[in-house]
Amino acid sequence: MKFFKHLACAVIFSVAILAGTNSVEAVDYYSGIYQTVSRYNSNEVECDWITRAILYASSEYQVDPILITAIMEAESNFDFHATSPVGAIGLMQLMPETARAIGVNPHNPLENIIGGTIYIKNQLGRFQDWGAYSVTDAVAAYNAGPGAVEKHGGVPNYAETVQYVINVARNYKNLLSLIQS
Repeated sequence: MKFFKHLACAVIFSVAILAGTNSVEAVDYYSGIYQTVSRYNSNEVECDWITRAILYASSEYQVDPILITAIMEAESNFDFHATSPVGAIGLMQLMPETARAIGVNPHNPLENIIGGTIYIKNQLGRFQDWGAYSVTDAVAAYNAGPGAVEKHGGVPNYAETVQYVINVARNYKNLLSLIQS
């Protein structure tokens, strides 16, 4: 049963990513991202800031802004002050050692977003040759670490990671639909 859930989430995520790569060239990312952020945050200034920071990081590091947004939604629901029981910090829920390795301050919101963007870009590069599910594996690595993904030959069968990949895929699909409408 878990294998089928894993396979289903991988297929959903890969289809969402593939659909997004060819069909959203001339769209209004700002409005779709802002609308998504504003579901969780009623402060217009903060919503605008988060949206612009996502678009900046996306442009600067050449990572899909929909993917950054989908990850941030899954990680923190766009909460500047989010922390996890294991010590992850901020909007992109960076672990202190990951932030240190990337060279960002995880308590600084812009550096947190940039750090998360760099980290997912690194994972996308690391798993780019893994076939049709490489983006799914990169997202799993954002959650469980690249070593776990490599050890398991794909998304590890950890309940948290499987659910995380499903959540990011759902967030991606929802935002893609919003932007395309």
